[in-house]
Amino acid sequence: MTDMTGMSRDAGGIRADYMAQVRRKRMMDGIILIVFVTLMVTGFMVADDRNAGGFWEGLHRLFDFPKEVLGEAFEKVGELPAHLWKFLPSLIETINIAAASTLIGTMLGMVLSLLSTRGMAKWPRLIPLFRRIMDIMRAMPEIVIALVLIFVMGGGPVPAMVAIAFHTAGAMGKLFSEVNENASLKPVEGLQSVGASWTQRMWLGVIPQVAPNYFSYALLRFEVNIRASAILGFVGAGGIGYELRNAMSWGKGQYDEAAAIFILLFATIVVVDQLSSLVRERLTHGKTERKLEKASA
Repeated sequence: MTDMTGMSRDAGGIRADYMAQVRRKRMMDGIILIVFVTLMVTGFMVADDRNAGGFWEGLHRLFDFPKEVLGEAFEKVGELPAHLWKFLPSLIETINIAAASTLIGTMLGMVLSLLSTRGMAKWPRLIPLFRRIMDIMRAMPEIVIALVLIFVMGGGPVPAMVAIAFHTAGAMGKLFSEVNENASLKPVEGLQSVGASWTQRMWLGVIPQVAPNYFSYALLRFEVNIRASAILGFVGAGGIGYELRNAMSWGKGQYDEAAAIFILLFATIVVVDQLSSLVRERLTHGKTERKLEKASA
């Protein structure tokens, strides 16, 4: 009887402690929500006060520009195929910028991730240094890097490619380092025992394990870089973004060209998104199916 009473008291104490933790968590969540909403509201009010025009006063004009663009595009719908063909080389240039920057940034990010992962780094004491380097690369916006490079090198696709590759290396390095932490070190230790160099250990012991995840992240980043290369065109970095800026700067009379560029960009992003999603699904599902086959065998 005494044991049952003691057990009931212990259960009651555990329940009371649990309910107290739940109440504290709810209170903290409520405080965080209130702070977040307060910051959002005050930030919006400050931005609205400093803006050239009030948000609420201009809200009714939100769809005026899309209406003008679509109206002119419908009026000149017969010229749309010619515009699409005209801006196709600029679109190809944008895709090339995104592809080259993704490839260069991914390769550099792969090296940085291996040098900043515990158990794999060639120089373990320099792991914090390589991680800070990746932090700096991620923190620098592409447009800032592109503006500096345009000032030095002049306009064109090269500044855009370098700027996007620089940011991509930092982002990919961070993602790849997290993937590396889940890789098994047994192949690395086995290769080290037979005298393999650091490059051989990484290439033969780590890369085969993490390559599907690397490729999946690289495809996802390629989608992001297409949009980034189009945006950088507005600052003179070439590609279809540069043509879009010119079409919009001329104003009325050139909106049909802007509509054609929007269509090309939208179609490209949708196609690349669908293809990369298909490839990523094949990679992840194929890897899972192979594991199940090995387990059943």
